[in-house]
Parts: sequence; C-alpha cells; structure tokens
Amino acid sequence: MDVQTASRVARDSFLTLRYRLAGPQGDVVNTFGRRPATLSLGSGQLSPALEERLIGMEEGTHTTLEIPAGVAFGERNPDLIHWLPRREMNELDGGGDEYAVGDVVQMPTPAGDQQVAAVVRAVRADGAVQLDFNHPLAGQPVTFEVELVSVL
Repeated sequence: MDVQTASRVARDSFLTLRYRLAGPQGDVVNTFGRRPATLSLGSGQLSPALEERLIGMEEGTHTTLEIPAGVAFGERNPDLIHWLPRREMNELDGGGDEYAVGDVVQMPTPAGDQQVAAVVRAVRADGAVQLDFNHPLAGQPVTFEVELVSVL
C-alpha cells in the first residue's frame, strides 16, 4: 500500500491558504470565512519574514504565530512619511478628492509602473496631505494565523 505524505512548503511553493494578519489594533487582513488565497512564495505577496515562517510547514497545518515588533514588516521608517501639496495630489487623483486622516490611497511609484498604498496621517488647511508609505504593521508585533489548504 502506497502511503502518501502531506506536502511541505518549499521556497518556490505555490500555496492555497487562509490567513489572518493582526497587529495591536486588530486585523489588517483576514481571509478566514472566505475563499482561500493563492500565492507563490518568493513573489513578494507576503513579507519575507512571513514567508520564512511558512517554509517547512506541512499541508493541512493550522497555526498561529506571534511575531515580535519590527520583524514581520520592519521598523517604521520616518523617511517614508511625506507631505504632498494639494497641487501634486490633484495631478495624481484628477482633482476634487477629499482626504481624511486614516484614508488609504493608492499612489504610483516614481517610475509610474506600479501602485503603492499610503495612509493619510494629516491634512493641512491648504489641502496638503501627509502620506505614510510604511506598512501599517511596521514596527509592531504581528499575529500571523495560517491554515495551509494545499501546497504545490
């Protein structure tokens, strides 16, 4: 009789999983209760620190990992916080958008070939917007709950 063993995650695995990322303020991403996510390890869909914790994990595993502050998404970097004048925001969004603290906006990279997310941290009376390009969980402890549905 041929006994089949469960697959283990390798550096180039293609995964189907449910996962939850949470910081001290609660969930940032939670795919439990929905269709599982699919991703390819090493493609940048998860942070390298999270991917590293998946390596060697067996298909069917459901676990929760507590990751210390600053490890999952690095430390907060003050160089990633920028003020943009309203004129520049108008060029990027077509004008007319109103921004509030806590809004998440998509911004083009300097090369214009990708979009990155930034959180609005402040809005001045002149319409200038302070954008924080740090990951929302940078510098914070992270809870990473994962259920590995399949490993290819």
